Amino acid sequence: MKIVYSDPKSGRSAQADLPKDKVGLVLNYKIGDTIDGSIIGLAGYKLKITGGSDNSGFPLHKSIQGSIKTHIFKRANRSGKLKGIFTRNMIRGNTINQDVEQLNTVIVEYGAKDPSELFPKGAEDQSKPKSAA
Repeated sequence: MKIVYSDPKSGRSAQADLPKDKVGLVLNYKIGDTIDGSIIGLAGYKLKITGGSDNSGFPLHKSIQGSIKTHIFKRANRSGKLKGIFTRNMIRGNTINQDVEQLNTVIVEYGAKDPSELFPKGAEDQSKPKSAA
């Protein structure tokens, strides 16, 4: 399982792989619950679950209780002649289970480690030429 964590202050995000032996620590949590960041190496940090997707690519939806896969009717964002058309979308419930592949989280409580150290350097940092020493 992958856990994507983001910092609302800086707008940066990164992901960490959750080992298979620690997947049980996040099972049965729901969207909106807070988990401990130490399970992915962020000691002292608290992460709020904001969403995710399952192994088929279907998103988790906060309004559906449980871990079932179901269809919902959603108004399509179209204009003109097709305005007001409803589409049928497959989604998964709000509870984390074994089928969830990605979990999206936001940092709500910071630990002792500096937040800038949590995020790997991006491509924009690597493209800058290094000065000769």
